[in-house]
Amino acid sequence: MNNYLGDLRRSAVAAMFGPGSIVDFRADHATISAVAAGLEEWDRSFPPAGLMNEQVIQEPRLQRKLGVHGFRLPPVIDPTRGRKEGKGDTRSLVASRFPGWLQCPQCNRIAPQKKWMGDPGKADRYCPICSAGKSPRQRAYVVPVRFVLACTRGHLDDFPWDWWVGHEDNCRSRGDFLLLVSEGPGHAGLFLSCTHCGARRSMDGIFSSQTWERFSACAGKRPWLAAPDENCDRQPQAVQRGASNLYFPVVESALSIPPWSDRLQECIGVYWDAIVQVDPAQRVSFVTILAAGPLASALQELRMTPVQLVDKIERRLHQYIQPMSDLRQEEYRQFSSGQDSSPDEDREFEIRNIPLPTPLKPWFSSIVKAVRLREVRALKGFTRITPPGDENSPEIASLSIKPMNWLPAIEVRGEGIFLELNQETLVSWESKEWVRLRGERINTTWQREWRERYGPDAPAPKAITPRFLLIHTFAHALMRQLTLECGYSSASLRERIYAAEGDTPMAGLLIFTATSDADGTLGGLQRQADSSRITRTIESALASMKWCSSDPLCIEDAFAQPGSLLLAACHACVLAPETSCEEFNRFLDRALLTGAPSCPDGGYFYGLSHEEEPQ
Repeated sequence: MNNYLGDLRRSAVAAMFGPGSIVDFRADHATISAVAAGLEEWDRSFPPAGLMNEQVIQEPRLQRKLGVHGFRLPPVIDPTRGRKEGKGDTRSLVASRFPGWLQCPQCNRIAPQKKWMGDPGKADRYCPICSAGKSPRQRAYVVPVRFVLACTRGHLDDFPWDWWVGHEDNCRSRGDFLLLVSEGPGHAGLFLSCTHCGARRSMDGIFSSQTWERFSACAGKRPWLAAPDENCDRQPQAVQRGASNLYFPVVESALSIPPWSDRLQECIGVYWDAIVQVDPAQRVSFVTILAAGPLASALQELRMTPVQLVDKIERRLHQYIQPMSDLRQEEYRQFSSGQDSSPDEDREFEIRNIPLPTPLKPWFSSIVKAVRLREVRALKGFTRITPPGDENSPEIASLSIKPMNWLPAIEVRGEGIFLELNQETLVSWESKEWVRLRGERINTTWQREWRERYGPDAPAPKAITPRFLLIHTFAHALMRQLTLECGYSSASLRERIYAAEGDTPMAGLLIFTATSDADGTLGGLQRQADSSRITRTIESALASMKWCSSDPLCIEDAFAQPGSLLLAACHACVLAPETSCEEFNRFLDRALLTGAPSCPDGGYFYGLSHEEEPQ
């Protein structure tokens, strides 16, 4: 049925509310819970399909890494469509009702959706008994049940209510009405019963893994795709319908950096792949044909002939076909090159190097003001139960039935501050035994967790080093301080960590605003990089890390339970909004910034706000 459910922000559709996620809507008079459909519905509901659609964007470096030809923006309706006919644009993305079981809030009965009443053309459902003789506003509208089943491979299914209650053998009420009543606190006081056979069971232990060992293997259901069930040998788990671990988007992002962010790349757009795939001997002829049609305006804007354009493309193509290096290495080189960029040459990337204040020189080697940035964030899949440990994790669920040559993405523009740590000071600090042991503590836990998830022979995709912990934790501290000084909300700031050792070491961080909401680019963030401000900002950020309202428990790692990927970190001091952190608030330890009672001089920034210099 074509029922209108509600609106979503475009940025949310390419992240937390992407295909496979459960979204709550308020439609008509009731709460509707639905799972967002896969990418095939994007093509069907918003033609033309694929990259022929007008709502597309390009980011060559990210396309090359993800193996796609482009990205589609989450589709939005066209206000001018159908205006002459007086119909308007009635297109919309598709979502399917999930879970399929609903509960009446008045009589506490639960049953599949087909058991409830509904009006034609309406998405809401109501209880026929509790709503008898009442007006639509007074009806008892049923709500989605609280629990669903999910597995670590991304499958999603209704909770097995009939299995849980344990009907008598001769009971014929399976798939019929059950009673779910709260008789006391917690799940132990929540009872499910069958009014026909009298079977009754508490919901206590619903989240225990031992409980589901008696249940059959995962059914492999994918309600967001119009596809057969998959074979799955994982054990399903009960999850709260609105739990945060029911959907972890796997997002890959890249900053638009020269030369891929200049006018040439912008003008060529979707025709880049077509030009690249043409035989080099035929490239001039092919571009000449395009110049008479879709590339005419691009050549006019660039003030180039087809021959000049091909020559420029050939030079760039030589760089494009080189083996792909780490995207962040390329970005790090741009930020740490010491060269300013010109706004006349590039529309999407503008940086200015700031003279390093003398008080910061022992700890930092460069500070860069990012006046203009463009970030493309592509959604490549999602995980359930556990956050994705790596971009190539085997548990990433697919957004479509078959791989497509495009992925959903959004582009956002903003500003930021890049800071590069002093490599000499950093290497000396990393050699301290206390620092090394704290890093090993988290890394050992991380490696063990990864092996438990993927098998004893599966090494974790990355090692958690003291360098990474330091830069990541400092990014969180700096974001918290910048929200107080630059006018942005905490959820509007994001981190981008550049940490690596070996032949191509990196030791930097970018705090930037890349949000599509009303915050936009206000200019307040990049101004904090000025020499007159940045020292005070950093000192204030570190001062706030020296004391937490949960100390001494926090700084002494009392909150770090066995298996925790955090040490001295909690919501009162370091943890950031989920949209701001690349690591889902894992791998944090503020003791590496300021030291701990057991090792006061163990923090990297020891001496920044003291008279002593770092050792």
